[in-house]
Amino acid sequence: MRILIVLTYYRPHASGLTIYAERLAKALVRSGHQVTVMTSQYARDLPLEEMDEGVRVVRVPVAFRVSKGVIMPLFGITATRLVAEHDWIQLHLPQFDAAGVALRGRLWKKPTIITYHCDLRMPPGVLSWVANQAIHLMNELAAKFAHRIVTNTLDYAEHSPYLRRYLEKVRIISPPIVQPPVNSADLARFSRNSNPDDRHPVIGLASRFATEKGIEVLLDALPAILTEYPLSMVLFVGAHRKVVGEEGYFDRLYPRIQEFEKSGNWKFLGLIPDGEMPAFYASLDVLVLPSLNSTESFGFVQIEAMINGTPVVASDLPGVRQPVLMHEMGRIFPVGDPTALAEGVIQILRNRAEYVRDPQPIKNIYLPDSAAEAYEEVFKEISAELHTRRNR
Repeated sequence: MRILIVLTYYRPHASGLTIYAERLAKALVRSGHQVTVMTSQYARDLPLEEMDEGVRVVRVPVAFRVSKGVIMPLFGITATRLVAEHDWIQLHLPQFDAAGVALRGRLWKKPTIITYHCDLRMPPGVLSWVANQAIHLMNELAAKFAHRIVTNTLDYAEHSPYLRRYLEKVRIISPPIVQPPVNSADLARFSRNSNPDDRHPVIGLASRFATEKGIEVLLDALPAILTEYPLSMVLFVGAHRKVVGEEGYFDRLYPRIQEFEKSGNWKFLGLIPDGEMPAFYASLDVLVLPSLNSTESFGFVQIEAMINGTPVVASDLPGVRQPVLMHEMGRIFPVGDPTALAEGVIQILRNRAEYVRDPQPIKNIYLPDSAAEAYEEVFKEISAELHTRRNR
């Protein structure tokens, strides 16, 4: 089948959403499908069209930005052409432009699936508020036009103000997550470079430096952790400077972080190659995910850490708490509570062996090829319904 995947940002932009879309697209290609990704040319140096491991990527030029959103005057024309050329449509939300594509799928009887990643929360400001309302409206229309909505967990679906109104359309598919094994030489090399003073324990953060990630919660928890483990070090992997829309957040927290940098208790590694991520996870004693709100719906980094044998302390948010509850490799703590976060980290560090499980069964649940098969089944389910309606 010819499958069209539509989302605002795609690789090389790094986020959980873009990584999900890339892994799924390539898995669908491996399954024998022709896959096109339609996305924005969010950076001028990106080609308007290219092939990436069998995935055709079509980028629509961006005229200007509204907060984190992009305005693309040629989007409608391009969407009309590409929807007509494809058999199945998959949309990643939140996305302002999704409603128009879903409407085209509905009108032309093309099975259309929304993959809903998270509830949207825009930064403060009048312009952001207007943009937020517009996106909410378009997401609602997309849900009405689409045939099915896929999300990661029923827990998140039942608590999301958006998803719980469309539960009859919701299907649960585990996200595509893959981590290659790390060998001892790669782990030793990574540890030498990232932690030359061999400080321990090592606490990991893997995310963009963004408001919803709750980085200040870890900052507030660190003094208690350092009282128990003075040589602790936080390793932060991910974009931290000049993150779009988050510059003020970084500027507000960085003076506090600088003090921990000076004492050797905090280190930014920035964006590291995908091939080094297994070594990063394996070098940790614990990973923390102190997210604050429903813009975090699962936290792929939790599974990536668990696959590499590292326990997790995560916020007690719908969806986010599920990896720990399902796989029993960590602890959850009340959202925004630094005292409880510190207690969770210390408890794991004291009794780490109790929180480590065989990673292979966890890994098997999240194979990208399994996710692709699950999507195929949902598309076939929709196709059968449309065929039945046509023959009535």
